[in-house]
Amino acid sequence: MRLSTRIAIVVGAVVPLLVVAAGWVLVGLVTKDLHAQADQRLRERSRGVAVAAKGLLRAASKDRPQVEQARQRKLFAAALDIGIRLSGPQGTVMDGPQPDPSVRLPDRAAGQPVTVHSRGETWRALTVPVSGHGPGVQGRLWLFSPEAANQRQIALVRGRVITVAVLAAPVSAGLAWALAAGAARPLRRLQQRTSGLDPHTTAARLEHTPTRITEVDDLAHTLQTVLARYDEQAARTAEALATARSFSAAASHELRTPLMSMQTNLDILDAFQDLGPADRAETVDDLRRGHARLLGLLVMLRALGQGDLVESDAFAPVDLAELADAAVSDLRRTHPQAEVTLDGAPGLTVLGWQPGLRSLLDNLLANALAHGRSADGGARVAVRLRADGDAGAPVAVLTVDDQGPGVPPERRQTIFQRFYRRADSPGSGLGLTLVAQQIDLHRAQLRVLDGPGGKGARFEIAFPLTRPDRPGATVPQHRTWLSDTARQRQEFHKVRP
Repeated sequence: MRLSTRIAIVVGAVVPLLVVAAGWVLVGLVTKDLHAQADQRLRERSRGVAVAAKGLLRAASKDRPQVEQARQRKLFAAALDIGIRLSGPQGTVMDGPQPDPSVRLPDRAAGQPVTVHSRGETWRALTVPVSGHGPGVQGRLWLFSPEAANQRQIALVRGRVITVAVLAAPVSAGLAWALAAGAARPLRRLQQRTSGLDPHTTAARLEHTPTRITEVDDLAHTLQTVLARYDEQAARTAEALATARSFSAAASHELRTPLMSMQTNLDILDAFQDLGPADRAETVDDLRRGHARLLGLLVMLRALGQGDLVESDAFAPVDLAELADAAVSDLRRTHPQAEVTLDGAPGLTVLGWQPGLRSLLDNLLANALAHGRSADGGARVAVRLRADGDAGAPVAVLTVDDQGPGVPPERRQTIFQRFYRRADSPGSGLGLTLVAQQIDLHRAQLRVLDGPGGKGARFEIAFPLTRPDRPGATVPQHRTWLSDTARQRQEFHKVRP
């Protein structure tokens, strides 16, 4: 059922009830006014009638028939169109319209009109005590005013109220339907525009022009918000599926070689039971290296997948100095033979994803240890953290220096590609890819330079600073670092030396 029809039914039912209620109040007020008019007329008439009644009682007490008759005519003439009943010591005199004498009149104080019912008729009655000087001049005078005319007026008002209520039902329902249909027209137009929107088949979205109708504009805004959230969630779902497919493809491609190598070594151990101790030890060592590489690949692929799916609410203020200190401390504990130094300025806070930033530091340090050894075989890594930039755009600059052969200029972009590694590299080829992913995710700037004095390599990263109480960064547009297109996207935040 349409909204306009519902409104018409409700209005068509409520308006007659309101008319009847108002009419009931009106009938009560009219009745009260008519009673007041009748009572006022009785009081005014009682003044002249009481004087004539006193003269009649005085003539009757002195036994003067002729005077009594004259006084009685004068009494009846003074009453005019109202009924009178005079009770005295000599009897009762009645004239005009009044209730049956057998009807018991209410014992009410003088001067207060009352209602008397007799044989289906209603009267307003007023009693006035009559007293004068001399014996026998004591009596009670009743004045009666018929209410037939008043009852006809009240019945006429009731009939008109009922007629108005009966006519008001269809008229008010029709008007309400017409007004509701007009008011609901913007809502119908909105429904027509939204009914053709199918997120599965079209990219069109709701375009709404404000109608200055609060409910319609709020509903349109809500629909736009719902559709936007649907698009966002659908995009996130598609990205998650793409990441899962990329993870599966990358894992199956990159794990095939170490798995086949491990299978070959296992076949050798199984086929040659009498293998010499040296050969057996070499085969087992190959198995361990293959297992370590498989484990490293899986860990790196999982980290890339997490970086692809990170949400904006995972970002929080992170103290880079504390994070760098923790990463350097862990490296010193696991590689006590390496010389790792840290020179960090405290209080450098960025808005970032803490696990991602820690992964960035760990992979930079691991890369420096793996490829930055000096000619004498020693591993020396220097980590520095400082503030830079102007007051309008302050940055935290992180540098990691090593003493290795450095990175040739022509390879300073390709080293961040997935699974790119040197022939003698013990890594998985994903460590620097993870670094590039986090650089992109945190909107930082990365440069690969020569180390101090032209020796070794320097990785320099500039993070935009933000105050903890006023985050100023958001998660950038999603990039799938597990897919093949990641190689082109990685150029986004890199600066050539």
